[in-house]
Amino acid sequence: MSSQDPPYDPYIPSGGAGGQQGGQNGNHRTAALQAEIDSTVGIMRDNINKVSERGARLDSLQDKTDNLAVSAQGFRRGANRVRKQMWWKDMKMRMCLIVGIIILLIVIIVPSVVATQKNVHRVEGGVSPLHSRWIKVAQGPSSKQLLLGSDRVTMQSIVRAGRVAAARSSHRALASQTPRALSRALVATTTPSSRLYTTSKDGRNSSIYAAFLNLLASSSSRREVDQYLGQFRSVSPHQFAVVKVGGAILTDHLEELCFALQQLHAIGLYPIIVHGAGPQMNQLLLDSGVEPDFIDGIRVTDKKTLGIARKLFLEANMDLVMTLKRDWGVPARPITAGALQADYLDKDKWKYVGNITNVNKRQIMDALENKELPILCSMGETLDGQILNINADVAAAALAREFQPLKVIYLSEKGGLFNAESKLIPHINLEGEYDTYMKQSWVRYGTKLKIVEAKKLLDGLPRTSSVAITHPSNLGKELFTHTGSGTLIRNGGSVKETSTFEDLDLSALSQAIMKSRAVEASDAVNKYIQNLKNRPFEVFHDDSMGVVAVVYPPTAEGEFAQLSHFSMTKDAFLNNLNDLVFQRMKQKYPKMYWIVDDQPQNYVKWHLEKTDGFLRREKEVFCWWGAAESSEIFGLLENYQKQGRSMLKDSLDAQFRRAADFVASLKQGQQTRGYATMARQSARPQLGQNRTIPASTRGFATTASRSMDTTNPNPPYGIKHKHRDYPAKVALIGARGYTGQALIDLLNKHPNMDLRHVSSRELAGKKLEGYTKRQITYENLSAEDVEKMAENSEVDCWVMALPNGVCKPFVDAINKSGKDTVIVDLSADYRFDETWTYGLPELIERSKISDATRIANPGCYATAAQLGIAPLLEFIGGQPTVFGVSGYSGAGTKPSPKNDVKNLENNLIPYSLTDHIHEKEISKQLGTEVAFIPHVAVWFQGIHHTISIPLNRTMTSRDIRNIYQDRYAGEKLVKIVGESPLVKNISGKHGVEIGGFAVHSSGKRVVVNATIDNLLKGAATQCLQNMNLALGYGEYDGIPY
Repeated sequence: MSSQDPPYDPYIPSGGAGGQQGGQNGNHRTAALQAEIDSTVGIMRDNINKVSERGARLDSLQDKTDNLAVSAQGFRRGANRVRKQMWWKDMKMRMCLIVGIIILLIVIIVPSVVATQKNVHRVEGGVSPLHSRWIKVAQGPSSKQLLLGSDRVTMQSIVRAGRVAAARSSHRALASQTPRALSRALVATTTPSSRLYTTSKDGRNSSIYAAFLNLLASSSSRREVDQYLGQFRSVSPHQFAVVKVGGAILTDHLEELCFALQQLHAIGLYPIIVHGAGPQMNQLLLDSGVEPDFIDGIRVTDKKTLGIARKLFLEANMDLVMTLKRDWGVPARPITAGALQADYLDKDKWKYVGNITNVNKRQIMDALENKELPILCSMGETLDGQILNINADVAAAALAREFQPLKVIYLSEKGGLFNAESKLIPHINLEGEYDTYMKQSWVRYGTKLKIVEAKKLLDGLPRTSSVAITHPSNLGKELFTHTGSGTLIRNGGSVKETSTFEDLDLSALSQAIMKSRAVEASDAVNKYIQNLKNRPFEVFHDDSMGVVAVVYPPTAEGEFAQLSHFSMTKDAFLNNLNDLVFQRMKQKYPKMYWIVDDQPQNYVKWHLEKTDGFLRREKEVFCWWGAAESSEIFGLLENYQKQGRSMLKDSLDAQFRRAADFVASLKQGQQTRGYATMARQSARPQLGQNRTIPASTRGFATTASRSMDTTNPNPPYGIKHKHRDYPAKVALIGARGYTGQALIDLLNKHPNMDLRHVSSRELAGKKLEGYTKRQITYENLSAEDVEKMAENSEVDCWVMALPNGVCKPFVDAINKSGKDTVIVDLSADYRFDETWTYGLPELIERSKISDATRIANPGCYATAAQLGIAPLLEFIGGQPTVFGVSGYSGAGTKPSPKNDVKNLENNLIPYSLTDHIHEKEISKQLGTEVAFIPHVAVWFQGIHHTISIPLNRTMTSRDIRNIYQDRYAGEKLVKIVGESPLVKNISGKHGVEIGGFAVHSSGKRVVVNATIDNLLKGAATQCLQNMNLALGYGEYDGIPY
């Protein structure tokens, strides 16, 4: 075929005819067909595009319709729920009122009718006027006449009647119990081993121990028992208690005494016991024909009397010791000589009566170290060996002054001091009540002597010490419950009142309120105090402001005052100042209401003891006191039912509760854009009067739970738990890297960290630059060197700033030494070891870190990622993805492509895109699988995370930001921002910034940004934060924030 022949066309016939025809019209036909095909294809393409556009619009409309349907359904459900709740609340309130009226009728009518029937036979000629009045009330046509008629009964009288009935019932119940039966019941009691406080192998002791705790818990609460047990165990064994046992106890109540001492010994408490023998002494002297002689209440002791006393005391001492050992299994040691050194009190006047000049502690301390109860008799010796008779009360006081115990206990038959009406005096605060008691005509003889001697004794003891006078059968209750059982005498304190803003010590008041609250509450506390100048108020407090109460006076005479704030410290409880403040408020304001949280139970119990009535709802209790008309009480309760905590809208607790309720509403799946200021009402409100709680009790209200002070479930320790004020010796192993240098800079500025050793193989022999506290030369410490240093206690805290997989020999060397020093490891070697504590204070319970000695410092990537995800854990609907970018300092100092600046210029290098060590770390700590994609960029230090988190419910950006702000409230090293944080702003800073909070249009996915300096909060700063907690310093000491 020639090059000029036309291309072959299958539509043109072959041959000459074909050539002729093709020349004429073949190409025209082909062109026409092609044109038609193109036109058809174009029309079809247009139609397809139109159909696609219409389909997309239909899908969009369908989505919007579905969303509207879901919203409408949710709205209908919410409306129905609210309607039902309002109906139920109304019905329950009505039922509560009806039940309350019925109960009041029963309480008033039944005793009155019974009393009337008994007196009918005593009154001649008919019924007495008083009883006829009661009969009229009982036969009245309605309960309204009972409450609101001419014979109206106030709420106060009802409460008092209930108290009397309860008191009679409790006395009958106590009288029916015998110590022997109680002993058998306790020994038979069993408790699961997981709840025992002792590891004793003696099954009998363990059973008695558990039973004793259960006994106390049945009369108060386990938390209350644990609190006192912890207090007593916080001091040395010899500082627990000195117990003075009267002679009458040894003869008439020996079993109760031995039982009580057995219980104390079983739980590891060993009191120092000194006994007398006064009644036995009097009887022996009479039998011997010797008339007892007393001058100024002190027995005159001649030689014959001394001989009788000596024999009697030795026998009584041995009888008590042998009874404890043989019958009760309690190790006891008789100490009858050598412990009390004395001199003549006045030989001419009292002859062989001694005054203690010195206490030789060796025998007593040796007994306590061997877990034996030291039993002393009240006999002393002079330097030349002359035996002298000593009053047992004087001996107990001398022992107390020497050992400085928490408790000084006088066991007596009466079980306490009683007033002119023969009622037990539950507590005496000497500082505020001593002069008042001394002026009372009924305070004389033994009662006056005991109060005077208690004051002399307590004047020489710490303010936390107290004197208790009780019966041996009630010793456990006196020691381990707030209410006690006898008479407790303390130094106490006075109550101050301030009602003008100018007279307030603002700084002291703020610090006092902050003692019972988390660190991050300072702004709210200061705002609350400043608001006081805009309204009438009165502040009640003790001298040291251990107890602070803020009262809003009533707006009109006869109305209720409002207790806006009440807080107290443990020291205030130890001096019983809480009751003093409440007594003063009650004197000043005869009518008052307040609201307390329903947890912890002993906190609520203490408040209920102060009330004349209360209304219990979920999470809180509305309390009041005052002799008000029934209509006033019902009006007050109705107001509370409608407003809840809004009645206390200016109070500090109400502000925190509103924030906490918002977070709770999100977790419960309620509407996410708003919250109500009214506290949630209980499904079953309970109305009550304070009928069964004794009127006079002493107690300790622990501060409100921390969650009410802050929305942060793990608030910072700050300086609240700081207990160490002397330097800690620090050794840094691996100081060449960037992290080691950053840590050295922080330690140099720390007020208490004393860097002693710095180890670096490459820098050994060179001077450490940048540390100015002392001259330090780099060392090359081996594992053997570290072991020797640990054995010699040369270091309090070891910091391992080594690459992964290198520090194990050093840790093993420290462990081998057996010393319980602190180790903080900055590598990943122990982050997955369950025996080590993971050191991320913002997320790990801070108490665990403060108690730890082996702390694994989190990774830099992992720290920012966990903080960026943790607040949304309950709302995660899928696997979060973390896109992380780090500066090249994170690649270390050894040259590599990841820290080569030229290689990084205009570049972003991904690496370890799956199964990165931080991916595993983040997933393990959060408890959910997380995808992590790391990259290295050209800047030196700083990390930026972009975190995509699927959600399991629809949320808004504002909702999510509020969750983060609430979760990290008060955290000094976590900052929540609105915009996306930038690396250049975090570099050189010691915290983490979290922001962005971009929510997808569906509301089911959020993107969070987080930035962190990988050398500081990602390593060195976090290490120092963990060191502070573990060593007992303030959490942020040495950390600029």
